[in-house]
Amino acid sequence: MERPKLNRSLVVLRAAEMADADGFDSVSLTGVARSFGVQTPSLYTHVRDLAALRDGITVVALDELAERIGVAIAGRSGRDALSGFATAHREYLREHPGRWESLQRKAGSDAVNAPAARRIVNVTDAVLFGYGISGEDRTHATRIVGGAISGFLNLERIGSLGHSNPDAEQSWAELIVLLHFSLVHWHDRRRNHETEAT
Repeated sequence: MERPKLNRSLVVLRAAEMADADGFDSVSLTGVARSFGVQTPSLYTHVRDLAALRDGITVVALDELAERIGVAIAGRSGRDALSGFATAHREYLREHPGRWESLQRKAGSDAVNAPAARRIVNVTDAVLFGYGISGEDRTHATRIVGGAISGFLNLERIGSLGHSNPDAEQSWAELIVLLHFSLVHWHDRRRNHETEAT
């Protein structure tokens, strides 16, 4: 059988597939090379090292997730957009667990500076602008919403939410309601803080 002609995209996509199958931490240059039937040094033409390979998986995940979010929030605003945003994350985790894992870490500069990272920022901004949140507040809101969604999904992923009632599905719905409430009242928080301080 003729070996495929390798390029960076093909190598990274194979690594992403392996991450989904066996976990992100299991990805190695040796394993990817073996899957193509080549020696590990053959990959260095396409990826600098293991860190670059893993950042490549992160970029793939960012790009795919941004695409899903864009579709999910198109023509929507407020709670509908927020729900689409959150659901896109949840469905992506379920379909691509290894790629999702690649987003749950401190990524290298190759991933942070990739156009895909900017796409994620843009679709997140689109949700927040619907609540009138911009400027420095946008950064705070992005961290809070992202942290809440990722935290819930990571707990769900490892089975930590399956030991008690009610079902986690109900808690997921409550999470969306509470995030929506917080974003709607985002600008009230400073007035409340000032009132409490006097």
